Amino acid sequence: GDLGAGYRGTGSLTVENGVGVSSYQGYLGYNLGSTGAATVTGAGSKWTISSASYPPQSSLFVGLYGNGSLTVADGGEVITGTLYASLDDLLTLHAHLGIDRVVVVHPSPYGADNRIGMDALDRLGKTRARAVAVIDARTTDAELKRMHDAGTRGARANLATAGIGDPNAAWRILDGAARRIAPFGWHLQTFTSLAVIDALGEKLMSLPAPLVIDHFGGLRAERGMTEPGFAMLRRLVASGRAYVKLSAAYRSSTLPDATDLAPFARALIADNPERCVWGSDWPHPGGAKRTGPSRDEIEPFQLIDDGAALNRLASWCGDEATLRRVLVENPARLYDF
Repeated sequence: GDLGAGYRGTGSLTVENGVGVSSYQGYLGYNLGSTGAATVTGAGSKWTISSASYPPQSSLFVGLYGNGSLTVADGGEVITGTLYASLDDLLTLHAHLGIDRVVVVHPSPYGADNRIGMDALDRLGKTRARAVAVIDARTTDAELKRMHDAGTRGARANLATAGIGDPNAAWRILDGAARRIAPFGWHLQTFTSLAVIDALGEKLMSLPAPLVIDHFGGLRAERGMTEPGFAMLRRLVASGRAYVKLSAAYRSSTLPDATDLAPFARALIADNPERCVWGSDWPHPGGAKRTGPSRDEIEPFQLIDDGAALNRLASWCGDEATLRRVLVENPARLYDF
């Protein structure tokens, strides 16, 4: 199983006197507000973090969202796979890919607690970063103003992950959120399905805030371009009332290189290249092969080649001017850089 200290509260872990312990994953100060510390000390003392059945799960998280510290001394040893999903990891990836600006989209598991995104904005600075928040009925106008001043320019309604497939329920959430954020000039981002998009249809054009539709609208490439809802997605994009994120190809395609997604991407770009943006979906959640969800399980990430994803986007765009529009000009307008 997993082993650590400070997942939601405060804790400490000591490995000493030649003792060896092992776990699939390790965490020290994992969540916001938590504090965890570990000391591995003395010859023969060892903490081994390993999962033979799923190697990417063999990870040690030190202060991922909280405060964490790890001390290895006097011959102690820690063996682990990777340490990832920190802000430093993000900056390293961006340096490798040549990315100068970032939009931090609030992780859904944190609900409307946006402190992690605000911390990222504070550390990255408004010149480089913007954020998309999650709000609910308890979010005050004063909080919206504070987040706006910090660099937030949108709110996200994650309908798909929440299992909201009823169009009426979806509309109440989208319309309510859009009305809250419209005075700030924000956009409304949603992760939903083509079925919901098709059912709501042109009602989505009446939202009082620009709409950003995540991850190709939740389409499945293997169903073909006649899948119900794709025509409506194209109409929304062509009208200029909605943006589509050409992101997370692995969510829409079962092929390793997502070749079957190319016709969809090219059609959307052709419909309105000024309403297409790209996102990496880093750090690519959803790597667990679960039989059921667990709030206490630290979920591993998927192993995605982000450089290949950018190259794939370039092939979809077809020319440098269109690629620049999708990667630079459109997000600069949408996120107010």
